[in-house]
Amino acid sequence: MCLCARSRFEDGMAAQGKRKREVESNGVGVGDARPYTEGRDGNRGGGGGGAEEEVDLAMLEALENASEVVEVLDVRGLKKLVLAFERKLRDNLEARMKYADQPDKFMESEVDLDDEVKKMHALAANPDLYPELVKLNSVGSIIGLLSHDNTDISIAVVNLLNDLTDEDVIGENDEPAKVLVDALIENNALELLVQNLSRMDETDGDEATAVFHTLSIVENMIEVSTEVAELVCERTKLLRWLLNRIKVREFDSNKLYASEILAILLQNSNVNQKKLGQLNGVDTMLQAVAFYKSRDPKTNEEEEMLENLFDCLCSLVMPMENKDRFVKAEGVELMIIIMKQKRLAYSSAMKTLDFAMTQCPAACERFVDVLGLKTLFAAFMGKVRIILWRN
Repeated sequence: MCLCARSRFEDGMAAQGKRKREVESNGVGVGDARPYTEGRDGNRGGGGGGAEEEVDLAMLEALENASEVVEVLDVRGLKKLVLAFERKLRDNLEARMKYADQPDKFMESEVDLDDEVKKMHALAANPDLYPELVKLNSVGSIIGLLSHDNTDISIAVVNLLNDLTDEDVIGENDEPAKVLVDALIENNALELLVQNLSRMDETDGDEATAVFHTLSIVENMIEVSTEVAELVCERTKLLRWLLNRIKVREFDSNKLYASEILAILLQNSNVNQKKLGQLNGVDTMLQAVAFYKSRDPKTNEEEEMLENLFDCLCSLVMPMENKDRFVKAEGVELMIIIMKQKRLAYSSAMKTLDFAMTQCPAACERFVDVLGLKTLFAAFMGKVRIILWRN
């Protein structure tokens, strides 16, 4: 070999050895060379886009794992689900009876039962199976857990029922939804749901959420079957619970929802309007709106709640006996005071007076006696800027 050729050969070997040492120093062995691939940009090569390739592989692996656990629920799968639930329920009941004074002995069975309840959320993706669920006679077992001694179990059932009756789920499945709601009513779901409300401690986040979901279930059931509105007031103490919830001064999402549910229950039911009047509802509603006679709501949600309260009042004073209660509770005077303050509730107070004085001479006379016309004429003369509700 000539001197020049040998020199070039030695230089090449040295460069190759240097590259090999660099590769080994980075933790890549001789057999770890990247395959000859085509990258995102169409360029062929073995070294570019390593990080992107690793991300893609991880995503593919995650998708493969997900595809392994996702199963389409059919009648056979539902029967297996219900059977597993009934077994865990039986095991828990037996463990509680056998070890009544040893919670550590039945705690594992309750964890298993809670897991089975959560698995039944898969039904919400298959509302067409609701009639089959009813045929399997498992609705009663599910509803019965609302009175379980462990509130975590009852909360799990509330969450399940909220999912099963969700408006987005049952919106296009009228017949299956009606079958489920009828089964819930038949198995005393309304009574047990309202009873469960009384033991919820709303200072606990999970239990406060359960209260919200319980009210949601009632609303969803009314959407499916309108007679539920009167049925729930006839069979339970929901009206009294709603009144007590509205009395709480502090505002939160549950107070907002309570005012909304109460407005729904009173809207088209003369029976519920009279029943709430007998529960001192007129005086309670007046106290609730009186809080805003000299102040405005701080948030849009609180403003919506105040609107709901006035809607409740308007519905409540439709029966003649409640109009008399409104006059005796000095409701006319309160509405005039609210109008004089020129706050956000101005127009709502005027609307309430309209409902209260319709076909009620006593309310009209009281309005004139307390100089209500003076306050009303100010609006007609343009001296008051009436603040309308957003809707």
